[in-house]
Amino acid sequence: MELLRKWLGHPEDIYNLLRFKMGGYRAVMPRMDTDSLGCGLRTCYRYLNQTSRSFAAVIQALDGELRHAVCIFYLVLRALDTVEDDMSIPLDVKVPMLHEFHSHLYHPDWKYTESKEKDRQVLEDFPTISMEFRNLSKVYQDVISDICHKMGVGMAEFLEKKVDSQHEWDKYCHYVAGLVGIGLSRLFSASELEDSIVGQDTDLANSMGLFLQKTNIIRDYLEDQLEGREFWPREVWSRYAKKLSDLAKPENIDVAVQCLNELITNALHHVPDVLTYLSRLKNQSVFNFCAIPQVMAIATLAACYNNQQVFRGVVKIRKGQAVTLMMDATNIQAVKAIMYQYVEEIYQKIPSTDPSSNKTQQVISSIRAMSLPGSPMASRHHYSPIYLSCAMLLAALSWQYLSTLSKATEEYVQAGEN
Repeated sequence: MELLRKWLGHPEDIYNLLRFKMGGYRAVMPRMDTDSLGCGLRTCYRYLNQTSRSFAAVIQALDGELRHAVCIFYLVLRALDTVEDDMSIPLDVKVPMLHEFHSHLYHPDWKYTESKEKDRQVLEDFPTISMEFRNLSKVYQDVISDICHKMGVGMAEFLEKKVDSQHEWDKYCHYVAGLVGIGLSRLFSASELEDSIVGQDTDLANSMGLFLQKTNIIRDYLEDQLEGREFWPREVWSRYAKKLSDLAKPENIDVAVQCLNELITNALHHVPDVLTYLSRLKNQSVFNFCAIPQVMAIATLAACYNNQQVFRGVVKIRKGQAVTLMMDATNIQAVKAIMYQYVEEIYQKIPSTDPSSNKTQQVISSIRAMSLPGSPMASRHHYSPIYLSCAMLLAALSWQYLSTLSKATEEYVQAGEN
């Protein structure tokens, strides 16, 4: 019944979950016909679904040949990331592997069969992925190979190095996410679905990746601590504690939240770049692909801001909230309205005693200036009373069904991947 009480507090979530289930999701993620694909591509899409269900949905909704290029791009980087994550590979073996990984795209027989990671199938059957890579147009191959090379070098650099300064935090996030944004942007332009400026403006593309990666790092503090990983920059957390793990101690909760707020303020500086980037996109499938993760990220930061729960458990946005964001974020005015809504939510929670309060207010002012509500989407949560009444009645009658539904849609609405 707890689930029912939560939904009754947010009746628009129920309405949008129903709307999503009754076909609304097809507007965002139309079904792809896999019957016409060759055996190799079908295998690649199977691996895509196995390794990233949420990304699989939005990738398969992309138009034309861009869909295949992004699918292969994702699998190549997933294979590279699997090498980086595999702690069973000795460093003297792993570092050269990361540096040379991009070259294996042109070696038809190369594969790695000794990984213990859960996604090891992309390494064990790398010949299928590399074959489909070589079947792509050369413009796509050049982008994927170049980004794979740069990312491998960056991953190797941070294998034995912790993130100390804020500059190094940006650098680490660039290697693991900014390069993805740059690579995707170059693929968008290469497909001619987007103008050349989208792929050429690497600063904006980098910000797209950094905003998502920083959001994940901020939200995942406790999970990373439990698994022995540290991604918060020492330059920031050392002002609040002697060790990063000390922030999880109950007696340090006040300074821990102040540290959290400072990092969220840092991440918010990327939002103006995100809005500029999205305003340049013309193709609807590309816009949906790019916008959905960004609005999930701003909603996640709003949920995390000034929230002690970040140091006690997992902070997630509601599934119905995520579905609403997915269905609404289909044009730039809607995205601006969403960004405005969530930065206002953060603004209302800024403690007057917070050391970063002035900086937080300043960055929110700059985001407000770019996303002032002026369209009908600014009031997108105002549903007709008849819809809300029906939704609440349906919740009372069938909350168990909706619980099952929310699990079924969870793979589409997770905001935890980058």
